[in-house]
Amino acid sequence: MVTVAVPLLLWFAPLSIEANTQAALAVTSFMILAWMTNVMEYAVAGLIGCLLYWALGVAPAATSFAGFSNSTTWFIFAALMLGAISTKSGLPQRIGNFIVSNVGFSYSRILLGLIITDFLLTFIVPTGTGRVVILAAIAIGLIKVFGVAANSNVARGIFLIITYTATIFDKMIIAGAAAITARGAIVEVGGVEVTYSLWFFAFLPAALITILLAWAYTIWMYPPEVKSFESKADEVRAHFRNEFSWTPQSIKAAVLLLAGVAVWMTDTFHHLDPALVGLTVALAAFLPQIGVLSTDELKRTNFLPVFFVGSVLSMAAVLQSSGALKLLTDTVFSGLEPLLSDPFVAVPVLYWGAFFYHFFLASEISMLATSLPILMNVANEHGFNPLWIGMVWTFAAGGKLFVYQSSVLVVGYSYGYFRHSDMIKIGIFITLVEFVLLVLTTALWWPLLGIASR
Repeated sequence: MVTVAVPLLLWFAPLSIEANTQAALAVTSFMILAWMTNVMEYAVAGLIGCLLYWALGVAPAATSFAGFSNSTTWFIFAALMLGAISTKSGLPQRIGNFIVSNVGFSYSRILLGLIITDFLLTFIVPTGTGRVVILAAIAIGLIKVFGVAANSNVARGIFLIITYTATIFDKMIIAGAAAITARGAIVEVGGVEVTYSLWFFAFLPAALITILLAWAYTIWMYPPEVKSFESKADEVRAHFRNEFSWTPQSIKAAVLLLAGVAVWMTDTFHHLDPALVGLTVALAAFLPQIGVLSTDELKRTNFLPVFFVGSVLSMAAVLQSSGALKLLTDTVFSGLEPLLSDPFVAVPVLYWGAFFYHFFLASEISMLATSLPILMNVANEHGFNPLWIGMVWTFAAGGKLFVYQSSVLVVGYSYGYFRHSDMIKIGIFITLVEFVLLVLTTALWWPLLGIASR
């Protein structure tokens, strides 16, 4: 098996490098290959790698599991809890129902309403997977009311757009696990401050244009069999009418969420770590005086994403302490420095480099966690702005062609409303659109915000 053979070859190969560096590379190759081939759950493969670092003497326990004392790992935990709080508040359903029920009942307006809902939910449901699940419930209800087939253009268009935009928006706002992981690498390795508000405003123009272009393309690629469902208006309103009134618990949950978002959006002034804010809100929900969440919600939480992020950040710490990260920087990115000197050349190099690199590391988190520390080292060694390079590389992780490249896409695909070929069609278009938007954004908008390549 390749996940065992390659690490063994690296371990025993007669390489003229430090023994500890070689051992770190061997264990790391096991982790990356296990993530690439998906031979086991990502979190399990990561934890085995951390254990091997420690057991084989590559690094002490404190370094082998350093990622679990990193604020990014706890930000992921906070994001999971915030998702549970959002469910208790009813805000996602209320926002979705309001928009869908008020934009009109033509196919095009419903699509636009769903995309806008997806974007707005990113602030209070900080996980693309969670938003897809929420929006899928709305979409299935619409499809049933409209009486169209599961393989109709209407059904395919709706599910494609809510799925793909969910993973795109996760890079434009520090909300999803990928953006949280990227921020952690930029802060920890790059040594620069990354505020929630700056990240949001940096990508806001691209987000707004993406909404419009993705909407127009979906209408063109998947023209509806029935253009208007005005005759179904009463049924739709009845279906989405909120049957639950505001309760003390839902009000407290909504206040917690909105307070967290308000603090995040103003971090340019107070500089509080977004992870600190998220974890404070999440744990406050468990306080008896507030009582929004109980230990039952904690027991039902899937902690595998937390373990996975902790393990990939631990891997980065071991690579750095063993000297393997510097070796990789000098070897893999040795010729990159001249290409990054000119921002007009650097953007396409970074964007398409990340796009193709993503083919081999299916998970966005592993793709960013394994590459960003190296890029941050390159930036610091050659006088580039780690924030600029990190944001470009993270944004580039949004473009995808295949379902396996993101857990968000896997969840959307699992509902059975679109095919792999549909994902490729929309993926090619949005990937090209995002590239053009990134070129324009970095050239025209980021300089106004003080974000430069050097």
